[in-house]
Amino acid sequence: MMIFMSIYSVVDGLFISNFVGKIPFAAINLVWPLIMGLSAFGFMIGTGGCALVSKTLGEGNPHLARRYFSMLVCAVIIGGAVLTALSLIFLRPIMLLFGATEDMLEYCMTYGRIMLSFQTAAMLQGMFQSFFSVAEKPKLGLIMTVIAGLSNILLDALFVAVFKFGIAGAAFATVISQCVGGIVPLIYFLKPNSSTLRLTKPTFSVRAMLKVCLNGSSELVTNISSSVAATLYNLQLMHFIGEDGVAAYGVLMYVNFIFLAIFFGYSIGSAPIIGYHYGAENHGELKNLLKKSLVFIGISAILLTGAAELLAKTLSKIFVGYDAELYALTLRGFRLYSLSFLICGFNIFGSSFFTALNNGTVSAAISFMRTLVFQVIIILTLPVLLGVDGIWLSVSAAEILALTVTIIFFITMRKKYKYM
Repeated sequence: MMIFMSIYSVVDGLFISNFVGKIPFAAINLVWPLIMGLSAFGFMIGTGGCALVSKTLGEGNPHLARRYFSMLVCAVIIGGAVLTALSLIFLRPIMLLFGATEDMLEYCMTYGRIMLSFQTAAMLQGMFQSFFSVAEKPKLGLIMTVIAGLSNILLDALFVAVFKFGIAGAAFATVISQCVGGIVPLIYFLKPNSSTLRLTKPTFSVRAMLKVCLNGSSELVTNISSSVAATLYNLQLMHFIGEDGVAAYGVLMYVNFIFLAIFFGYSIGSAPIIGYHYGAENHGELKNLLKKSLVFIGISAILLTGAAELLAKTLSKIFVGYDAELYALTLRGFRLYSLSFLICGFNIFGSSFFTALNNGTVSAAISFMRTLVFQVIIILTLPVLLGVDGIWLSVSAAEILALTVTIIFFITMRKKYKYM
């Protein structure tokens, strides 16, 4: 599901870059940090709620688990509506703060208004990604995501390439697909179904909600911190290079979405199993899951880094092959940035692992150090020493520092959770 969601998120950029131009392409890359930041709410409720509901099922209380699930869906709908209204009101000053030039601003406003108006559907889609696994319906979740992804690809081709609707066409293609991925599962869980979960009378528990927010705080921190870091990258690139730098960084981010989806997808998919065995006190299974997970992450890291280096020319050309100077800049950045794939998977899984163990504090600490503290420090200092190459290498340096923190937590927490 994560891979397909990442692929169809990339399609907007691909069509805009090739059929609308590099300035609109750079503009949507300024909007995305805001969208990522708002999506954090849905992912927080989804991952934090997944841990709570899985643990409750593991304790043998499916009725309470369904009531918790219903409460969380209501929370996302209400919270999404509030965040949507606020973001639309302050969109223009936010884009100016993010570094939008006069040429980029109207493109930012057009794309942003459409995308943000349907943000609640996107949040529901992110939430249901986690809960399809908890409901023991991962295949159905995959089918829903594939349908949503294919609809986005087809509508992008139709709206942007055929009808020439420009940046607005790409935005409408995305929000329609998000409605498929967010609203259709909502209807599924509203009706009687064969899954473990269904929507029923919610249990409005402040204590449970706080627990969910704490458990999911790492995902909240990850998304918000990533948004802050992406904004700093864009500002640094505008300072060193200009609009071409933002466009090149956009290509890296889109490829990053797809490659990191392997790690995020595995982490989200394994979290309900980890949470269930933790609730059932099956310590032997926890040890087995951790060992196999680390092996999977390690092999994937090597393969993904190799694939990124081999495909750097092809992927850069697909996005910006129409501009020789921008292509050369993107290719250089691609080769340096992709080194981060060797390390980041361990940090992503480490944060998710502690979320599944209902330890939101440790999970949030890993995410906070990885996506904000280390990245902010390095992105502000390394380019001073290495120039533009320092921008592309910043993420790898931050991941190395974060890996140290992850290892420390795994070692210090092993006796408490008995996973080693």
